[in-house]
Amino acid sequence: MILEQFRLDGRVAVVTGSGTGLGEAMAIGLAEAGADVVGVYNNHVPEAAKSAIEDLGRRFLPVQADLISIEPVPKIVESAVSQFGRLDILVNDAGIIRRAPSLEYSEKDWDEVMNINLKSLFFLCQAAARQFMKQDSGGKIINIASMLSFQGGILIPPYTASKSGVRGLTQLLANEWAKHNINVNAIAPGYMATSNTEPLRKDPKRGPAILERIPAGRWGSPEDLKGAVIFLASDASNYVNGFTLAVDGGWLGR
Repeated sequence: MILEQFRLDGRVAVVTGSGTGLGEAMAIGLAEAGADVVGVYNNHVPEAAKSAIEDLGRRFLPVQADLISIEPVPKIVESAVSQFGRLDILVNDAGIIRRAPSLEYSEKDWDEVMNINLKSLFFLCQAAARQFMKQDSGGKIINIASMLSFQGGILIPPYTASKSGVRGLTQLLANEWAKHNINVNAIAPGYMATSNTEPLRKDPKRGPAILERIPAGRWGSPEDLKGAVIFLASDASNYVNGFTLAVDGGWLGR
C-alpha cells in the first residue's frame, strides 16, 4: 500500500539545527513517521524536540556541535551509529544568516556563513554517504536550501552564495551517489515564521511587501516542512534525486 512507503519505522535520522524552528519541526515529523532521531544543536538545547519525540515512543539523542568548523562531523555520525546501530537519513538544516550591504560586508561574517551553511553541510553529506556505503544500505540526504537558491535577494551575499551552492551541490552529489542507492535532494523553504526572518516580519515596509507577494497569503510555519521531509526521507521518493523542492506558498511561481 502506498501509505506504507511513507513510514520510517526502524530508521535513524540525524537532523542538524534541531534545537529551534525548522529543524525542530522536521525532527518531530520524522519521529511521527517512525524514525529515531539524533538531534544536533549548538546554542539551543532541543528540549521540545526531545520531549515530543520521546512522547511518541521514539528514541532521541542530543548531540552538541558547533558546525562553524568541520571538526564535529565525525562525532555526529559516530554518535548515531554507536547509540542506534546505523544511520539512514541526514537532514542538513543548520545554518546562519548575517545581514549587511555588500559594500560593507566583513570577511569574518562571510566565512562564518559559508562555513556553516555550505562547507560543514558538504562534509556531513560525505560522512553520511560513507556510512551508508559501509552499511550497504543506501540512504537519504535532505539539504535545506532556500528561495535564495533561485533568487538573489539583498543584504545577504554569503547566504545567497551558500544557498545557491547547496542547490548545486545537491545535484552533484545525487549524480555521484545515485548508483549507491543514495538519494540526495533539498527543500527550499519560502518565507517562514522563524527567528531568522523575525527582522523582516518586524520591518514595517518589507514585512507587508513580502506577505502581499505570497500567493498563500501567509508566512509559512515550521510544520509546513514535515510532509516534504518525510516524503524525501522515505521509500516514496526512491526515484527522486537531485531535486530541490520549494515549500514556499507559491512564492517562486509569482
